[in-house]
Amino acid sequence: MRNPLLIGFILNLVLSASGCAKLAEAPSVELKGKRYTVELADTPELRERGLMFRRDMPADAGMLFIHDNEEPLAYWMKNTYIPLDILYFDSKLRLISAQLGVPPCGDQPRCPTFASAGPAQYVLELNAGQAAALDLKPGDTLRLTGVKPVQ
Repeated sequence: MRNPLLIGFILNLVLSASGCAKLAEAPSVELKGKRYTVELADTPELRERGLMFRRDMPADAGMLFIHDNEEPLAYWMKNTYIPLDILYFDSKLRLISAQLGVPPCGDQPRCPTFASAGPAQYVLELNAGQAAALDLKPGDTLRLTGVKPVQ
């Protein structure tokens, strides 16, 4: 004879777990209604490597750099082979400045730096031309999904 109490307990456990379990969403950002899947660069090592050595990136993808503090930032394109838009956001996820159509530097011995116009905490790198296509302006906000904001 089956134990109805045990069966009820197991059924309740399974139903409870399935209702509470939520799949983690892949990290993405949204700008002016356009969603980009992003890789996160949230450690010093990942920020240093960035998009180096990549030869291409899907049009709906990017890399989100997350810094521990809001401060003036400067990026360079050493060992990068993709032209990029570099978008700087403050701690409230507002666009403070952008470097558009930054050419790759590849393996050249000297690469210029591209600085933010003010303190930034988040930097989004997208394929060159994406920011212009969205008609981004200072003050536009970045929405994060599946990304834990800095406290």
